[in-house]
Amino acid sequence: MSRSEQPGRSSNSAPYGQYGQSGTGRRRPPTIHDVAREAGLSRGTVSRVLNGGHNVSPGALEAVNAAIRKTGYTVNRHARSLITGRSDSVAFLLTEPQERFFEDPNFNVLLRGCTTALAAHDIPLILMIAGTEAERRRNMRYIAGHVDGVLLVSSHSGDPVSARLHEAGVPLVACGKPLGHGSKVSYVAAADRDGAREMVRFLYESGRRRIGTVSGPLDTPGGVERLAGYREMIADCGLPADDALIVPGDYSRAGGQAAASLLLERAPDVDAVFVASDLMAQGVLAALEKAGRRVPEDVAVGGFDDSPAALASRPALTTIRQPWDRISAEMVRVLLAQIGGEDPAAVILPTELVRRESA
Repeated sequence: MSRSEQPGRSSNSAPYGQYGQSGTGRRRPPTIHDVAREAGLSRGTVSRVLNGGHNVSPGALEAVNAAIRKTGYTVNRHARSLITGRSDSVAFLLTEPQERFFEDPNFNVLLRGCTTALAAHDIPLILMIAGTEAERRRNMRYIAGHVDGVLLVSSHSGDPVSARLHEAGVPLVACGKPLGHGSKVSYVAAADRDGAREMVRFLYESGRRRIGTVSGPLDTPGGVERLAGYREMIADCGLPADDALIVPGDYSRAGGQAAASLLLERAPDVDAVFVASDLMAQGVLAALEKAGRRVPEDVAVGGFDDSPAALASRPALTTIRQPWDRISAEMVRVLLAQIGGEDPAAVILPTELVRRESA
């Protein structure tokens, strides 16, 4: 530890407590100089602690943190951004219409988890919604120069947002494997295909033989992967492939109800339905009730997500749990690493079957 990093009282500093008064007698906020005086260290050492703690001894780090707590010092983000070239903020960019944000509980759960994970680093999260081309243009103009990175949620194939962000050099992490970008974009995803396979296996082992599915949108990674898992397990179970048993949905409650009504018309003998989201499964349950089908006696229903919609359903949904807390935490970890200069990374997290009353 260098002499300048030895914690203790500085001999040429004013007594602690003077930071609270200005020349006019008004209280002023504590500064980095006040923190240095309280810690008995140089301003340069305090600055290194505030910028990551590099080349700082454990004793000096502890002294600075204690001084920050005692003085109530907070970082002047504007001043620091002028020095570092960073905004110290991150965008949560949802590429869906605004009404979907309020309808789908998954988005709120993910937003809360990312906010919590970033709070541990004292970084604010900015919610941005880009469901139209005009919104995408406005958000792209803001993102360039105003945020350090983007957490991208619900990207569709053909959606230019991720490509534009990548081309602009903006650090980016997608929720779900982006379609068509290979290893260029970091992402964190649940094991969608494995989860779908597990649900179909469970329905088969419970005695169901006419297992249909309401898939997610086939321009989304989750929709593609969950349908692929369904097809694979149907084949593994020795059941005949039947396209009449497959109806695409849009991840909404109304879309699930419409898809289930069509499925019942195509295959009235269906005895189980794997639904690619809990919110759509609520719509499926409504369609089955309207058709006079009992759940699970006549038709078993399995969802995907283990969102609040699963517990709010009647009967409560058997579903595949996505580890939302881990997904949000990993998205933040990977994004901060990328902002720090690391290469893009991919993280796939396991899912879990949750048994309830619907199957």
